[in-house]
Amino acid sequence: MNRTAGTALMTLSLGLSGAGAVSGGPQAPEPQAGFTPQAPPTPPAAPEARPSPEASDVAVPTRDIFDVIRAWRHKPEAAPPRPEDYKKLMIAGAPVISYNPASGAGIGAAGNVAFYRGEPENTRISSLVGSLIGTTKEQLLFNAKIDASTPNNTWGFHSDNRLYWTGQDTYGLGTGTTPDDAVNARYDFFRFYETLYRQVHKNLYAGVGFLYDLHSDVRPSEDDTAVWPDSPYVTYSTQNGFDLGSQTSAGFTVHALFDSRDGSINPSRGVYANVDYRMFFEGFLGGSSTWQQFDFDLRTYLRLSKDARHRLAFWTFANIDVGGAAPYFDLPATGMDTYGRSGRGYAQGRFRGERLFYGEAEYRWTFTRNGLLGVVAFLNTETLSDKQTGEKLFDSFATGAGVGLRLMINKRSKTNLGLDIGFGKDGSSGVYLAVQEAF
Repeated sequence: MNRTAGTALMTLSLGLSGAGAVSGGPQAPEPQAGFTPQAPPTPPAAPEARPSPEASDVAVPTRDIFDVIRAWRHKPEAAPPRPEDYKKLMIAGAPVISYNPASGAGIGAAGNVAFYRGEPENTRISSLVGSLIGTTKEQLLFNAKIDASTPNNTWGFHSDNRLYWTGQDTYGLGTGTTPDDAVNARYDFFRFYETLYRQVHKNLYAGVGFLYDLHSDVRPSEDDTAVWPDSPYVTYSTQNGFDLGSQTSAGFTVHALFDSRDGSINPSRGVYANVDYRMFFEGFLGGSSTWQQFDFDLRTYLRLSKDARHRLAFWTFANIDVGGAAPYFDLPATGMDTYGRSGRGYAQGRFRGERLFYGEAEYRWTFTRNGLLGVVAFLNTETLSDKQTGEKLFDSFATGAGVGLRLMINKRSKTNLGLDIGFGKDGSSGVYLAVQEAF
């Protein structure tokens, strides 16, 4: 299969849930394992507490795929949740079937446990997510992610842990590389990112975190052994004095976070803004070099219609080196965000550089008022730098575009199953099937 083809994902999940559970599966090779459901809807308000006319104009999902299945089977509709049900664990399990040009066909399982540590009206939902996938190209991918909040959101904890025995096509740095530059590398990848947040004001948080990335047993694939000495990975690592077999980044981060969205899964309004400064140290837990990186992530959501069925979503982020040299696989790259959703139209890792700037706009339309079906259209672009060749940010761009369909799979959490088709330059393309919106 053409290596320029973007990440092709096919994920099939059948949820097996407990009381109040939600179901969903991840995407691979960077699985989005599960999702964070929203607070359960409250019972109808008494007349004196009736919502304002403006709020009642917003279309709230009233039908999902499980309602359709129950109707086909002539089963009664599910009973509405009771107010006290928020105290129960929401458990979901799912088998996962996937395909990706880099990893081949995969099969595994994913699970999600969601719960509230306080009243849903003033406490964000907490979620523990895990997935395990094996592929036909001898890859094994394990993910474990935690998002937890204490009562009243006083404290928050985020954890991103990955154990991968995997591989990826490598390219030179910058946005101007060609598909012919690809050399496939195999490696073991272990990540442990742990961040603790403290609320300092409504919607505003400060945080500190621990970061650890290890890429070990780095080697060429059997087909690329002959060209390995001249590969982009070997060239970059040699120029910066890195060990070719194993490279480590270990250090700390500080965060400032603002989040006013009306939900994290399918927002229709609000702003998400995160700024962090990452510091890695040579010798600390085996760190290969001392280097620093500044990151920002900005997402905004606008309603184009009063009922919020027509919306625009914007996503901009940047990864900027501010000192030192990062190991090759820790450099900013396409699709290497937390859930691997950036750069639809290109394969993960297709473009890499010391600095990256990314922008995306997506139009979202729920064309049935009950929320069951919807469509999206998106346009994204990214630009990366390369100090060796002198290529700077904005010298060249890699642009992608595409369309997608949405199917509501859980009306309580407003969670969609999305099928997207994306196209990029040099004939690159990708098909993506995943739970939850891209951003």
